[in-house]
Amino acid sequence: MDIPYTIENRPDTGIYNAKLGIWLFLASEVMLFGGLFSAYVLLRVGAEPGMWPHGWLDVRLGTINTLLLALSAITTLLAWAACKVREFGKFKFFHACTILLALTFLGIKSYEYHDKWIHYEIALANGTFADGHLLEKSADFDLAKKTGTVTIHGRIVDDRRKLMDLRSPEAQSARLEEHTIPAGDIKKMENYGPKHNTFTAIYFTLTGLHALHILGGTLVITYLWGPGSRMWRRDPERFTNRIEVSGLFWHFVDLVWIFLFPVLYLT
Repeated sequence: MDIPYTIENRPDTGIYNAKLGIWLFLASEVMLFGGLFSAYVLLRVGAEPGMWPHGWLDVRLGTINTLLLALSAITTLLAWAACKVREFGKFKFFHACTILLALTFLGIKSYEYHDKWIHYEIALANGTFADGHLLEKSADFDLAKKTGTVTIHGRIVDDRRKLMDLRSPEAQSARLEEHTIPAGDIKKMENYGPKHNTFTAIYFTLTGLHALHILGGTLVITYLWGPGSRMWRRDPERFTNRIEVSGLFWHFVDLVWIFLFPVLYLT
């Protein structure tokens, strides 16, 4: 039995079923990300003066990822257009480009996450703060037993607020050096993971959820490029509709990043 309205438009909505379904799904996605963006605004407005981070993210990497997603939006549109004019070879090429761009985006985001996991803030017993990337821990390092040492590449400051704004002239001119710190001098040691502070919590939540959407969309696009493309031979029109639906989701993911990039990287 054929499923109705997989190709022709419904008389009540003017669009076919899959397109109606994806628009309803995207409406729920707007509410999801809208709530998270609202949470970001409220957390930032309610932050203690001088304690909201600035410049913690690499704008260059964020810009590259923005360009990659913008280009992938073009290639997925061209893939759908190629299907509409029945040029299957061009479809395969443009969809392959979309997949490669998406994987590159995820690779850069993984690098950014790794950078945060090896970046540590260390509260010292004398009231100062060491901050930098972990280079090594001694074999006998044990913070609880106060044995061993850690070595970081970074700086030591006398006020934690100086770690908040990395765009300040003082932070820009600071000299980064290697510091070897005995465990006995460490009061608290924590990396820049989600639990570090409010900013890292909302950063990992927003970008992590977005990355999962990128991964999910990439898996769907890869399926349509690979085994799913067999539908092209028996029902090209329905296959073209599937490409359009996956493209709508991909454009939404691109649009979310267009908001994430300035909010997290540029402010």
